[in-house]
Amino acid sequence: MDKVLSEFFKETAASDIYPYGYGTVADFLKMPLEVGSFDWVITNPPFNLAEEFVARALPVARRGVAILARTVFMESRGRYERLFKPTPPAIFAQFVERVPMVKGRLDQRASTATGYAWFIWLTEGSRSTQALWIPPCRKVLETELDYELPPSRMSSR
Repeated sequence: MDKVLSEFFKETAASDIYPYGYGTVADFLKMPLEVGSFDWVITNPPFNLAEEFVARALPVARRGVAILARTVFMESRGRYERLFKPTPPAIFAQFVERVPMVKGRLDQRASTATGYAWFIWLTEGSRSTQALWIPPCRKVLETELDYELPPSRMSSR
């Protein structure tokens, strides 16, 4: 994700809890991070920790938090009470196409039956959620270079 984001942001910082060959190896939930230390926190957290990632990211982000998660993340009475009711996302953007993801590697031929969406919180603005649909775009946006991993790095904030 950082590889593509670095095409749009002046500075990025990438980390993962496992050494996948990209970014710094670190546990986002345990890293020492100052309040307001990043403009954005954009992540694809482990599904079972997504709520904790959002709670950790909201005070760290000056502008917003975006998580890529399974669509079913929006379901759950407990999650509604703990997260969505007090801090609803500003945008829920559902992928029309299925987004194939394979743990720990990139695979251009992967497929999936799982739906994914972007859940986006903005630090300023409306307290209501706008639903959007991300139209089919995979074939237009992907390139062969997307599947090449760069050397491990962590760029400065």
